[in-house]
Amino acid sequence: MDNERAWLVRRVVLSVLFLVVVAVPLYPELFGLDEVTPFAQLVAFRPQGLAVALVLALVMLVRRGWRLAAALVAVLALTGAALTAPRQFSDARPAPAGSRLLTIMVANVLGGAADAGAVAEVIRARRPDLVSLPEAPVDVREEIRAQLQDLQYKGYTAHPSKAVESATSVLVSPSLGPVAFRSEPGTAFGHIIVTGGNLGEIRLIAYHGFPPLPDAVTTWKQDLQVLRRWCSEDPPTIVAGDFNATLDHADFRHALGGNCRSVAPAVGGGLVGTWPADQPAVVRAQIDHVVVTRQFQPERFTTYAIPGTDHRAVVATVAVSMTAG
Repeated sequence: MDNERAWLVRRVVLSVLFLVVVAVPLYPELFGLDEVTPFAQLVAFRPQGLAVALVLALVMLVRRGWRLAAALVAVLALTGAALTAPRQFSDARPAPAGSRLLTIMVANVLGGAADAGAVAEVIRARRPDLVSLPEAPVDVREEIRAQLQDLQYKGYTAHPSKAVESATSVLVSPSLGPVAFRSEPGTAFGHIIVTGGNLGEIRLIAYHGFPPLPDAVTTWKQDLQVLRRWCSEDPPTIVAGDFNATLDHADFRHALGGNCRSVAPAVGGGLVGTWPADQPAVVRAQIDHVVVTRQFQPERFTTYAIPGTDHRAVVATVAVSMTAG
C-alpha cells in the first residue's frame, strides 16, 4: 500500500511539474518571465503553442502513466484557446449615421526590399488617408510616392537615432488637407505625428516599435511605454505601424490599457498573422497593428501580400463621430 501511495504521489508531482514546463513558455507573465529571453519572443506565437500543447496532450493519452499530465495540459490548452478565440469574432457595430470614415495602411517595406509597385498598387486600390511605412528611408518613400503622383500624397520621414539604421516614413492623402508633421524623441526607430488640416482634434501616428531581441528587451519595453502614454492622453488617436508585439505580450496589453484597442481583433481578424510573411499563415504572428482610442469604431481589417518584405501590409477602416474630428 505504501508503494502504491508513493507511486501515486510521484505521478502527481511529475504531472504538475510537466504542466509547469509547458505553461512557462505559453504564459510567462504568470511566472514573471514575460520580459525575459526567450519567453518574450516565444509568447508572440502563443496561439500556435496552444495548438501544439493540445496535440501533445492527445498523444500522451495513449500511455496510462501519462494520462494525468495529459489531462492537465489539455485543460491548460483548452482554457488558453477559449481566452484567445474571441479575437476571431467581431464585436464591431454599425457606424452611427454621419460618422467619418478613415482608412489607415501599414506596410513595413524592409528597408526598401519590398516591391514599391506592389505597395503603390494597394494604396491606389484602397486610397488610405494615411500610410505608415516602417523601415522606409526617404528614397524608398519617394519611390513609392512617384508611382502615385496623380493622387498627390504628401510624404515625411522621421530619422532615427544614430544607434539604429531604420527610418519611419509616412504618406498622407490630400483629402486630409494641410496637415502638419512632426517627429519627437522617445522611440528607437522614430515616429511621426500628423495633426491639423481636416483632422480637427484627431492625431495620426506612424510608429515602429523596437523588436524584443535578446539583448534589447528593455528598448522594446521602452517603446511600448510611449504607446501607453499616447493611449492615456485625451486627443482621438490612431497609431499605425509595426509594433513588434502581439496581444499575447503583457507589455502590449498594458500599453493599450482601457482606452486603446487594436482594430484587427475588434473586427474578427485577431488571429490573422502578418509576420513572417514568407511562412504559412498558421505560423505567423500579428505584430502589425492599427491601434485606436475609444472615440473610434473599428470597421474593417485586411492584409495584403507585398513581394520582397517579411511583413504583410495591413489596411484598416475606422469610423469616428464628426464631433471628434
